[in-house]
Amino acid sequence: MGVNVPALRSHNAALVLDLLRTAGEAGISRLELAERTGLTPQAVSKITARLRDEGLAAEAGHRASTGGKPRTVLRLVPTAAYAVAVHLDRDELTTLLTDLAGTAVSLRRRPLDLGAGAGPVLDAVTEEVRALLAAVPPGGTVLGAGVAMPGPLDHRAGVPGRVTGFPEWEGRPVRDELTRRLGLPVVLDKDTNAAALGLALRPAAPGSFAYVHLGTGLGAGLVLGGVPLRGDRTGAGELGHQTVQLDGPPCACGGRGCLEVLCLAAVARGELAEAARVLGAGAANLVRLLDIDEVLLGGRVVLAAPEVFAAGVREVLAGLGLTAPVTVVTEADTGGADAGTAAGGAGAGTAAGGAGAGTAAVAVSHAGAVAVSHAGAVAEGAVWLTLGPIFGQ
Repeated sequence: MGVNVPALRSHNAALVLDLLRTAGEAGISRLELAERTGLTPQAVSKITARLRDEGLAAEAGHRASTGGKPRTVLRLVPTAAYAVAVHLDRDELTTLLTDLAGTAVSLRRRPLDLGAGAGPVLDAVTEEVRALLAAVPPGGTVLGAGVAMPGPLDHRAGVPGRVTGFPEWEGRPVRDELTRRLGLPVVLDKDTNAAALGLALRPAAPGSFAYVHLGTGLGAGLVLGGVPLRGDRTGAGELGHQTVQLDGPPCACGGRGCLEVLCLAAVARGELAEAARVLGAGAANLVRLLDIDEVLLGGRVVLAAPEVFAAGVREVLAGLGLTAPVTVVTEADTGGADAGTAAGGAGAGTAAGGAGAGTAAVAVSHAGAVAVSHAGAVAEGAVWLTLGPIFGQ
């Protein structure tokens, strides 16, 4: 079902499309497009005509001008194409279908054992994605699938490295195997990188931040100057395996005293305040090293006690004289798809709507929190592994 949409080949078209995306339903005029892209009005007219011919843009009404006839306003057509996101966690599989604007259309979730082996796990992914694609309207275009999983991995080659606790995944050509199975272009990246990408594209996102994820493992997605930092070997953000206690308890990575093993051990003991303090030490190191604007916290462990973790990390940063704000990425119903429980592939939750165009169902919630739909920050971000390049991101 994947296609190469001709109008998406141009870099200038991507610039225009991204402005249509961020304008949402209100739309944007050709004159504004020219002013904001630096393109000539003639070039914008040619690009928008091509986008309309391809069904990617449409008129959204007219807007009064300072002189002459009212300006025609254009908007993105979200139903022009769809994309799939896959979040492979250590114990759960989440699959998400969104439209071209990143708004959730359908969501599926089922238990999964990443240690069951690549074959059975990829079988489950194939089954879930095929079931998910049933929500695509007849004749609908699916652009591809973004797959996010624990690292380390090589995002350019699409191959996992020695995933902590699951060495059997090392060297498995996950991207190529799923491309063959699904008949779709596939992009593979680390779970934290995917989440950071999605959060970077939300309205008013800080220019530089760290998304610190504490769930079945611990890692960070880094965004510097608005651009995700992966590193040449996709090794950036391996926060969980930063040594914070020499000769500390052994970690499955082969090291000792890693942030992840200390933090998860405190969680297992029910000492959440201590876990937050340990997490704060890691966050402080990121702030000092990279001079980031904000620390975002997420993952199921954080979401089980968001106030405890936010307060604990803030306390550590404040004690060191670091002023970077700490924000929790919460799962809240923003009108997107509700989670469906799929046991053995049966059952799924489907809903239309979602956050405004271009927000990947991410919206600013109450003070000190960012809300994402029930798919979670990783799945929400994974869809932008496919959609991002279309919009020049």
